[in-house]
Amino acid sequence: TATNVNFNGHLDFAPDFTWLKCRVDPRDHRLFDTVRGATKGLYSNLANAQFTENSLIAFNTNGFSLGSAGNQNVSNEDYVSWNWKAGGTAVTNNDGTIASQVSVNKDSGFSIVKYVGNGTSGATIGHGLGAQPDIAFFKNLDHGGNYNWSVYSNTSATGATGLLYLNLTDAFTTTASRFNDTEPTASVITLGNDPTINDSGDDHIAYCWHSVAGYSKIGTYTGDGTTSGNIITTGFEPSFLLTKPAGPTGGYWYILDNKRSTTNPRNDALFPNDNLAEIESTNYNVDFLPTGFELKNNTIGYNQNNETYLYMAIA
Repeated sequence: TATNVNFNGHLDFAPDFTWLKCRVDPRDHRLFDTVRGATKGLYSNLANAQFTENSLIAFNTNGFSLGSAGNQNVSNEDYVSWNWKAGGTAVTNNDGTIASQVSVNKDSGFSIVKYVGNGTSGATIGHGLGAQPDIAFFKNLDHGGNYNWSVYSNTSATGATGLLYLNLTDAFTTTASRFNDTEPTASVITLGNDPTINDSGDDHIAYCWHSVAGYSKIGTYTGDGTTSGNIITTGFEPSFLLTKPAGPTGGYWYILDNKRSTTNPRNDALFPNDNLAEIESTNYNVDFLPTGFELKNNTIGYNQNNETYLYMAIA
């Protein structure tokens, strides 16, 4: 196993959020960010608390460095990393009733928000985006067990009346305890009193995005059960596509991209809620088009008839 491998040069920016996954073996997804600091990871597919290990050991000006831990750097194995640029060093945001530490890139519509919960329904945290978030992933950093990831989306598939779980396959669940039945504003997100998102004294993290014309689109579509013709318009050609059947059936989260699948159909899938190795299958066929994407399958993952799907596409 190699140690202290430097991935400088793989990126043309300094990442603030890096998501790592082994492609060839069933190993956990590992998520790192500059607000919590290198070596402090989370699993997207598990409810575990934050861990510290010698896996991603540094964020660099144009990449990141890896150590030897966590099976993220095994010799001759293939991996993928998805990377986002926020705003570098976090600053204190006092827009909410709870002060938050925020690193934000308004141009790309992405922010990382760290805060200490107070256990009070109606508490608010500033997110720094300057626009209402379209999707946000929340995790209690101090607790695992049944402290699942909470996913907010402002689409009709979820909204502030309920949530999805990033680490589970559940369909949309109606509950007021996560977001207090209150839609976020351009400056703050309202929290309920559920300890997974607002446990008193616990550290929490939120990854927040909103759609940016020509660059990203977050929304929903309805499956039609066909193998061609269901085209979702984004206004750009995606390079990254995250999807989730939100209801009524529910099911796995899926990630496709144009680096692992370099031509249409894109069908090399990884699964944020599962540690499975990459699976190439016609069941995942999706064509990336100049102005969106076309669903070339009729399976539950992408295009089951009358299923509602949440998606995030990035150019």
